Amino acid sequence: MSFDFDTPIDRRGSDSLKWSRYAGRDVVPLWVADMDFAAPPAVLDALHHRIDHGVFGYAKAWPSLMEAVQDHLQGEYGWQIEPSWIVWIPGVVAAFNVACRAVGGTGAGVFTTTPVYPPFLTAPEHSGRHLVTLPLVRNGRRWQWDFAATDKALAESRARLWLLCHPHNPVGRVWNEDELQEIARLAEKHDLVVCSDEIHCGLVLDPATKHKPLAALSPAMAKRTITLMAPSKTFNIPALYSAFAVIPDPALRRAFSRVMDGIMPHINTLGLVATEAAYRDCGEWHGALIDYLRGNARRVEETVATMPGLSVTPVEATYLAWIDCRELCAAKGIDNPQRFFEKAGVGLSDGCDFGLPSFVRLNFGCPRATLDEGLARMAAAINALP
Repeated sequence: MSFDFDTPIDRRGSDSLKWSRYAGRDVVPLWVADMDFAAPPAVLDALHHRIDHGVFGYAKAWPSLMEAVQDHLQGEYGWQIEPSWIVWIPGVVAAFNVACRAVGGTGAGVFTTTPVYPPFLTAPEHSGRHLVTLPLVRNGRRWQWDFAATDKALAESRARLWLLCHPHNPVGRVWNEDELQEIARLAEKHDLVVCSDEIHCGLVLDPATKHKPLAALSPAMAKRTITLMAPSKTFNIPALYSAFAVIPDPALRRAFSRVMDGIMPHINTLGLVATEAAYRDCGEWHGALIDYLRGNARRVEETVATMPGLSVTPVEATYLAWIDCRELCAAKGIDNPQRFFEKAGVGLSDGCDFGLPSFVRLNFGCPRATLDEGLARMAAAINALP
């Protein structure tokens, strides 16, 4: 079966947050992390079938859905889980806040690294916790951990929770097993719970790289891990709000669930239907998507390499490119590259929001023609500088 990712779907004038930001303006939106592709045909078929039933009462996860999640995690990652470990949630951002409230007490430290997806930086404060950050290190063409500095920061901060982004948004890394083992060692040494956001685990682009769930390292690590997953990014169904936490330890799971009580809504029935169809019936579509995104990633990397003052590290996972504009800003006196490119007709995410100014994040989850137009506008803007 062939799938069409090239034909643009007109999202202007729709309910799209991504496109409505620039309504009435000639700006190509390559910012917020949803893709401009239709959901997989099998997901659409399942949704149509459920809608035809006509009744939308309160729902809970049913056996075939639970089996689909278990089979998916076993087949893709070799991770065998029990149904009782799954806690359904409307989204991972809400779960960051739940995890912060469930671990430690008021004023406890929550550790994460920068740059990182912005809700990592705001969830601790929302929860009455103390944010502790440490920068990742760019080493040539790769972003890496400074584990010695991490060890020191954890010791000094007395953090109780580690918010981990794996694969990483925005730098696009898939943390390898050696790195995960060191994270596990430090978590055990400092007696931390790790909330591992693995929402992009289905978007590994590097054929030589495989995603490894942190909790799958060992039973000991599983006991101190809250793993957050969802089909939303991989199958482009974020607005259906269906996600889940995998929490093997009963006490940790109870603490997480207690915080949810009275606050978290039931999961949308259509989101649950879409989750089952995505994990059970969309393998071919997923393979075609990954091939297409690989091509887009190469296009971004090759084109950015021709733009003076910009650089980008290879994207191992996600459909997000983290572009270093520091040289351009220094050479041309540009205060904010996001605003500079927006004026040139390209809407990107501002690195300041991720904790690292003078960077921008580009979403290449779009038809190639849309991506090429955005990249051409960026190049033209740079070339027009005095």
